Amino acid sequence: MRKGAFTDAKQKRLKIFHTANGGTIFLDEISEISSQTQVKLLRALQDGEIYMIGSRKPQNVDVRIISATNKDLTNLV
Repeated sequence: MRKGAFTDAKQKRLKIFHTANGGTIFLDEISEISSQTQVKLLRALQDGEIYMIGSRKPQNVDVRIISATNKDLTNLV
């Protein structure tokens, strides 16, 4: 968490995009990700930017996504 994000937020916590910056993120069971999270994921991939909690300044990220599921995604669209 970013200091000041909420009461008692003491330190910045690295998000998975920061950890994987310049690399790859594997998302297992992509079909289980909520619509809200899908929107955030798409925005991060399209824009190459994420916002840390409590920050108004975007952070640049460069990641690839590999995903897997055992469900037929065409039926879920």
